[in-house]
Amino acid sequence: VQLQAYGGGLVQAGGSLRLSCAAAGRTFSSYHMGWFRQAPGKERELVARISWSGGITNYADSVKGRFTISRDNAKNTVYLQMNSLKPEDTAVYYCAARYYDSRSFDYWGQGTLVTVSS
Repeated sequence: VQLQAYGGGLVQAGGSLRLSCAAAGRTFSSYHMGWFRQAPGKERELVARISWSGGITNYADSVKGRFTISRDNAKNTVYLQMNSLKPEDTAVYYCAARYYDSRSFDYWGQGTLVTVSS
């Protein structure tokens, strides 16, 4: 599956952005999806993930209550709605796909940069 992430940009603290990740190739609904981020000088971290059906979601503690992951299998797209953004959310955000019976995220999109100014 090929992934294309977009929607990043510059936003002031307290603002909102919605990231999108469009998938092409094999059946999108067979994949669990995730959003990761990597800030300068830091390791990549899992931000949120969603099951193939959308019925199960998980979030990093740092974004709980502010970010929402969702998916539209008819549009082969996964979203990350980010509200109440903080400067520490500044990072390159990546979407990734994990086949339903795989133990790891095997497919990655290119990153999209989110910059939150204080």
